[in-house]
Amino acid sequence: MTDSTTPAPSEPPDAHEATALAADLREALRPLWRQLNAHRTLSMGKVGILSRLDRRGAMTATDLAALERISHQAVANAVRELEEMGLVSRSPDPDDRRRALVTLTDAGRDRLAAERDAGQDWLARAVATELDDAQRAALATAVPLLLRLDVEDRR
Repeated sequence: MTDSTTPAPSEPPDAHEATALAADLREALRPLWRQLNAHRTLSMGKVGILSRLDRRGAMTATDLAALERISHQAVANAVRELEEMGLVSRSPDPDDRRRALVTLTDAGRDRLAAERDAGQDWLARAVATELDDAQRAALATAVPLLLRLDVEDRR
């Protein structure tokens, strides 16, 4: 029981409101994501693997599969293709010689930078020409909130 001086516990967010906002956000991001990816030369899965290796360093295919939330077989195929392209290398895990560590190569780092830049000019131009100063400021405050939604990246 609370008295009048004790603040009431905060109410959980309205599930319907959160669902509606999530749907609106998905629909707003879809065309932006499509435009950003239009000039990429690697699949999203391969870019995800390269990005994860860039942020986290060497790891096993099993760990990559768990973090990227895709099957081990899909990661194994992607890693094989990325290795053939010279973008990753594999080496025995010093802690467990039965496992292999996947490492981003310098060529992989360069290719990842190029993939990340794909569509960047379009987005920068759209932000500059389609939004006024107040809208750009509002967008800047939304970016940390959007990053906070990526709970998988904090693992």
